[in-house]
Amino acid sequence: MILIDPPAVPRWDRLWSHLASDTSYDEVHAFAAAHGIPARGWDRDHYDVPADAYDALVAAGALPVSSRELVVALREAGLRRPKAAARDRSER
Repeated sequence: MILIDPPAVPRWDRLWSHLASDTSYDEVHAFAAAHGIPARGWDRDHYDVPADAYDALVAAGALPVSSRELVVALREAGLRRPKAAARDRSER
């Protein structure tokens, strides 16, 4: 299933959502390509997508979830790839 969280991350004068799959990377890559999301938006385990794309992606079938639900789904699917720095801090 394709998941999207609300646009809430500020960056480059915009708000951003995260688009991910709870099934496979192939699924989210195919969905992203089919909906014009550039490959440069890929960040380890999700795509960063601008707020102005949110409604269209939901209309195309992405399931709106909270940011926490998205991370939990990635972890449960074994697809979560946290940043190394975050992992290092949690080991202290």
